[in-house]
Amino acid sequence: MRQIAEIIEHQVLTVIEPGFTVRSAAQTMADRNIGAVAVVSAGKLAGIFSERDIMARVVAKGLDPDDTLVDHVMSKELVVADPSEDLDHALARMHSIHARHLPVVQNGKLVGMISIRDLLEFDDAHQRAKATFLKELVTYSPDYDS
Repeated sequence: MRQIAEIIEHQVLTVIEPGFTVRSAAQTMADRNIGAVAVVSAGKLAGIFSERDIMARVVAKGLDPDDTLVDHVMSKELVVADPSEDLDHALARMHSIHARHLPVVQNGKLVGMISIRDLLEFDDAHQRAKATFLKELVTYSPDYDS
């Protein structure tokens, strides 16, 4: 079984503090081309701030992104995964809670963040590798009839 640890192995984790303004958090997300960031306070995962939070809790409510702190609009009720968790199980859980991002925690410490995109890209790469192997197996198999 493929595990979350395979996806986050070389991941560079982006975190922000609860005191960031929405604008600075959004700029960080845009600069790194990510849809969510982990919010860490005193070394502990305090929440997640996502594009969905920006839309539903800031823009839709007419809040000023320069005056609104991430702490007031981030998602605080979190569902987390363990690095040893199976990828299919993580995807099913993300689907069941309607989430696009899932923080990965091990022994109480944030060690990564996975997204639906990560899971799909990993699965695509895995399927391509399998197809290449099968193609080579069929194309280059020896002729045993000779």
